[in-house]
Amino acid sequence: MKKRNIERVVKPGTPHFVGDGFRVHNFIPGSSSMQRMDPFIMLDYNSKYNFPPTDKPKGVGVHPHRGFETVTIAYKGRVEHGDSAGGGGIIGEGDVQWMTAASGVLHKEFHETEWSKKGGEFQMVQLWVNLPAKDKMSPPKYQAIENAKMAKVQLPNNEGEIEVIAGEYKGNKGPASTFSPVNMFNVRLKKGAKTQLTFLEHYTTSILAIEGSVKINEAENVLQDHFALFANDGDTFTLEALEDTVVLVLSGEPLNEPIAAYGPFVMNTQEELVEAFKDFNTGKFGYLED
Repeated sequence: MKKRNIERVVKPGTPHFVGDGFRVHNFIPGSSSMQRMDPFIMLDYNSKYNFPPTDKPKGVGVHPHRGFETVTIAYKGRVEHGDSAGGGGIIGEGDVQWMTAASGVLHKEFHETEWSKKGGEFQMVQLWVNLPAKDKMSPPKYQAIENAKMAKVQLPNNEGEIEVIAGEYKGNKGPASTFSPVNMFNVRLKKGAKTQLTFLEHYTTSILAIEGSVKINEAENVLQDHFALFANDGDTFTLEALEDTVVLVLSGEPLNEPIAAYGPFVMNTQEELVEAFKDFNTGKFGYLED
């Protein structure tokens, strides 16, 4: 095993609203290019934000996607969503919505109606995972991943646990089905606890401090709401909780394919982007009521 060092730590930038329901800091591609972060091509982070009560749920109206997967991880609050392929439902705290847009869907997502009436603290991650070229035009699908279905590995001495959303940790596999190798964990550590993680050296690996602060490799601190990208110079790193901490860990094998991206479409060539807009404008993504 060889130590994997931090390439950079990124503080949360000025937040912006996506629709009127998601107040986000953009880390990918904001701090690193899609090519550098491959296969993770977008990361918006809604850090803790208090939404007042309302009878009209806030969110994002109907919009298209093609060529990738959207992964929404709920930490605080509840989201109601639907797509033109028939997927949808409610994402509660701790749950994950994994939507494969692939050949194309229309999608909408809003704060859940009853939650909106009460309002409260809201905290979410939305991640886009790129699809291999051979799978970009496959049929859309949807995975509702409840927290109870995630593999949960208890750490020694009751120091915390690792929730496996996708990939594998010490033989424990996450419930998400992926098109390329992707590891996605919530690492929950009590203050002073330490754990070690190992991924293949060529995998793109990063963390986001969701709650609390963490020390990496006994050297560099990553504060709450900060993002850290690891260099591809080793396979192993340690996390030490400076306080009770929740860290989202991402590690995936790069696809190493051309990326042509514009708005809600991520393909391999400009010609495919033109085709995506044409298909959207001619109704080939189906219908979804706003």
